[in-house]
Amino acid sequence: MPVRPKRRDTEGDFVVAAHEPLQVVGDQERTAGSCTSATNRQKSLPALADLRFRALIGETAWNELPEPVQRRFSKCLAPNESVLYRGNVVATELSFTGRSLAYLTRGIGSLLPLTNGATGPALVCVTEGEHLGGQTWTRIYTRPGRLPQAISSAKRFRGPTGLEEYVGFGIGVTLKVTVEEGALIFRSASYFFEVGCWRWRIPEALEPGRMEITHREEGNGTFSFRLDLTHPILGLLVHQLAYFCDD
Repeated sequence: MPVRPKRRDTEGDFVVAAHEPLQVVGDQERTAGSCTSATNRQKSLPALADLRFRALIGETAWNELPEPVQRRFSKCLAPNESVLYRGNVVATELSFTGRSLAYLTRGIGSLLPLTNGATGPALVCVTEGEHLGGQTWTRIYTRPGRLPQAISSAKRFRGPTGLEEYVGFGIGVTLKVTVEEGALIFRSASYFFEVGCWRWRIPEALEPGRMEITHREEGNGTFSFRLDLTHPILGLLVHQLAYFCDD
């Protein structure tokens, strides 16, 4: 597990009015002990907050999240604006079936980590994309002796659960979002294939398994990302654990 440097934040107050979006007043100060390499930097918080995740899980569940998690998932990004998270992968475990599945998905964008046992630096870039109906998440993982692997998908605020992850070529997965023990958890509900305005649910027998992604605050400006893909018969296919710092 990487060393987690100390960090101190000074936040402004949240001002909410019934007739206007949530506003954030004040500045965010990051000290030299921050996770970022810059020293004595000062950034202003966005004038407006993104309320989509908050509305999706409900006010009660939202209030159970640590403040840093709330802040990450309410950042208001302008179209084509990005935010970066730098970190390290500390574990990547693929079963034989998991490796086979990962290589099969290369034709539609390489959706799963390809190298069993790969660890090292990682980068996540989140970009607001209006044409995709949500946010684009690009994850870049280093691999020993090989070029880094890039995985991209779009989180769209639509569908029967209110959130889905679209991976391209008409393929996506609907997600159920919950808060458990202070962690934000995304679980697959169903997989689908779409062409234009037509959509078909992929039969459960053909699904790769249940996907579960956990975002957990670890303190000192660090959060963990855990990915598990579990098949009902074949068991755990993919497991990945990484730690990231706020930009």
